[in-house]
Amino acid sequence: MRNILITVMMLVVVVLLFNAIVSKDTTGTKAQIQSQGDSANTKIGALLTTTTP
Repeated sequence: MRNILITVMMLVVVVLLFNAIVSKDTTGTKAQIQSQGDSANTKIGALLTTTTP
């Protein structure tokens, strides 16, 4: 019974950490990766339009 309780508590902690670190709206890892990807796409698009006649 004690092992099950510890396992459930650890799963709750993992979910809370995931929500706090990865899924946070504007400062989470997911948002930062999306922002960097959008920036890279914009820069690549700018390179393509300047080099294409």
